[in-house]
Amino acid sequence: MNRSTQRILTTHVGSLPRPRDLLQMTLARDRGEPYNERAYEVRLGEAVAEVVDTQARIGLDVIDDGEFGKASFMHYVNQRLSGFEPGVGPRAGNPFANSREFQAFPEYYSSVGLGTSGPAAKAPHMTCTGPIAYKGHAELQRDITNLKAALARVGVAEAFMPAVSPSNVEEWQRNAYYESTDAFVLAIAEAMREEYKAIVDAGLVLQIDDPRLVTYYNVTPGASVADCRKWAERRVEVLNHALRGLPRDRIRFHTCYGINIGPRVHDMDLKDIVDLMLKVNAGAYSFEAANPRHEHEWRVWRELKVPEGTVLIPGVITHSNVMVEHPETVADRIVRFAEVAGRENVIAGVDCGFGTFAGSEEIQERIVWAKFDALANGARLASQRLWGRAAG
Repeated sequence: MNRSTQRILTTHVGSLPRPRDLLQMTLARDRGEPYNERAYEVRLGEAVAEVVDTQARIGLDVIDDGEFGKASFMHYVNQRLSGFEPGVGPRAGNPFANSREFQAFPEYYSSVGLGTSGPAAKAPHMTCTGPIAYKGHAELQRDITNLKAALARVGVAEAFMPAVSPSNVEEWQRNAYYESTDAFVLAIAEAMREEYKAIVDAGLVLQIDDPRLVTYYNVTPGASVADCRKWAERRVEVLNHALRGLPRDRIRFHTCYGINIGPRVHDMDLKDIVDLMLKVNAGAYSFEAANPRHEHEWRVWRELKVPEGTVLIPGVITHSNVMVEHPETVADRIVRFAEVAGRENVIAGVDCGFGTFAGSEEIQERIVWAKFDALANGARLASQRLWGRAAG
């Protein structure tokens, strides 16, 4: 993947607010309701072209399709994995409903729909009732084709495509077929490997979305940090099994804390999990570093021996509030990481996606683009500091 060799490059995490007309068809499709399939496909291609153009025009360097072809970063796999049936057995529910955060602040999280209501809780319920296999080849190829067609009309450094990790599928889908949880998650990994490989083979950077690596602590109140580390170590092994043979420098790994706007006093500390994150077979790591709960954690990286050639993608703007960051603040955050990791090893990113569930617009679209504008301008300021005003 491209590195910041002449200036600080910019990117984001993946999901972006969908256009209203596309959103209506996306939600109908996801719910199994009637929709015009031909109109959907045409509008999807147009919308991807529009969002790619907007990203390039605003100054982002490593971009994607906004995940417009998915109803969410996670349960899009309902259409891409066989072996699952809808509504079999009791509903798994929203894992955040019993989280440490919800127990500490039930009134707040109930009011914003992060308990038993809201987009996450309403995600389609699927249960594994047979062997898991990948069947999403046509949808994946459609997304790749749309993105590549849009990229041909703009000039950007590179493009990426997100795909969910096996452990996140494990969390949201029930198992009524495999003899153990380990067998279940391994089967998911083998199936998702087809998606991972296809993205890399298409010449795109693969981004693994894995919020569960750090959210497991929050949603498992009885577990200690040691328990969570043991759980996470096995999930990293399984993910690496799915990534086997794929080039490390074409893979980036993203993790985040699942809750966007909230008190978040029970987020797992980066220092307690970062060594396991760095065991993922990836060339770059994207993580939260801009919001008030995690901005101080840039210091953690001073104490680490990061694998050679590793790129850090710290969030330097956040999805956790509507305030648009000042470019000078963004530049300060970038420079801190550049001083720790080396300027060529830093790409300026975002804490998390905007619109991880289609229709969940916690940050309104115009504010999202204003934040991205601050990101691009902050990266320019940081580049001036790090390379001098003649930097390319």
